[in-house]
Amino acid sequence: MAEETLATLSLESMESYLSLFGANDRNVPLLEGELGVRLVLRGCELNIAGPEPNVGMAVQVVETLISLIQRHAQVDRTTLRYAAALAKEGQLDRLEDIAFEVIATNHRGRPVRCKTLGQYQYVQAIREHELTFALGPAGTGKTYLAMALAVVALRKKEIERIVLTRPAVEAGEKLGFLPGDLNQKVDPYLRPLYDALYDMMGAESYQRLQERGVLEVAPLAYMRGRTLSDSFIILDEAQNTTPEQMKMFLTRFGANSRVVVTGDDTQTDLPLGKQSGLLQAVRVLEGIPEIAIVRLTHSDVVRHDLVQTIVKAYEAFQRDPMGRNTGHDA
Repeated sequence: MAEETLATLSLESMESYLSLFGANDRNVPLLEGELGVRLVLRGCELNIAGPEPNVGMAVQVVETLISLIQRHAQVDRTTLRYAAALAKEGQLDRLEDIAFEVIATNHRGRPVRCKTLGQYQYVQAIREHELTFALGPAGTGKTYLAMALAVVALRKKEIERIVLTRPAVEAGEKLGFLPGDLNQKVDPYLRPLYDALYDMMGAESYQRLQERGVLEVAPLAYMRGRTLSDSFIILDEAQNTTPEQMKMFLTRFGANSRVVVTGDDTQTDLPLGKQSGLLQAVRVLEGIPEIAIVRLTHSDVVRHDLVQTIVKAYEAFQRDPMGRNTGHDA
C-alpha cells in the first residue's frame, strides 16, 4: 500500500478556486474520485492528501487547470474528468492542444471547442480528408462537430450547400402507420439534425437558407440518383444503413465536396442478422490514405456525467465472458 503524503498549493485567488471547484465545492468529489486523493481548502491554501503517486498527479492536474482558468480557457466538469484521465496516461500536457482552439461559434456567439483529444483528432481528420468516418458511442460529439465544421465552411464560402441525411429505420413502428404525408412520417428521424442546426445557426437563419436550397435535411433514400458537388454532406446514424445503401451514398458526392459519416457501431436498429453498411464500409475502406477513420470511445463522451458511466457499463457488459452480448452485428 502506497504511503500517505500531503501537498499544499497556494491559490492566488478565491475566484480561481470557485472556477475550478464550483459553488459549494460541487466538483471536489469528482476530482477526489478520479484522482484518489482528499482535497481540503484552508484559507487560500489547498491541501491534497493521499498516496504519494496520486498526490503528485493531483498537484499537476490542479496546477494545469488553474493555469488554463487564468488564461480564460473554458473549464467544466468534463474538462476536470478528462484532465484526470490524461494525467493517468502521462499526457496532461496535451490538454493545452484542445483548450483554446475555437472550432466555430453558434448563433448565440458561444464558442464551440473540442473537449477531448479524440474530438480534436476527429476535427483535424475532417479538415484534412474529403471522406471521414467517425465511430463512437452517444455523446461524443460526432454529429455536432461535423455540423459545426459544415457551417464554418459555408460561412467561408468554401461550399455552396450543406446536406444532412440519415436512414429512416423502422424501430418498432411501421412508417406506413404513422400519420401525415411522407415528409411528416420521416421528420421524427431527422429531428436530431434539425436540433443541431438550430443551435449552430438559429431557427430563422436555418429557415432562410433552407428556402434558398442551401440547407437540405433529407432521408437517405432521397440521395439515390444524385451527384452532390460543392457540398458538405453528413450521413448520421450510419450504423443503420445496409451495405447497399452505404455504397449508394458513398458514390453520390462530386467535385469540391466533403463527406462525414458518423455512427455508433454498438447500436443498430437493423433486423437481427442484417449486416451494417457502416461496419462493412470501414472494413472495405480502411487503409486508403485519402479516407480517415476515427474511433471515439467513452473517454470522449461530453454529455451529462452519467452518460459516460452508462457507456462504460455497456462496454463492460459487451466484454462479458459469458457471451451475453446481444449486439446485431459482430
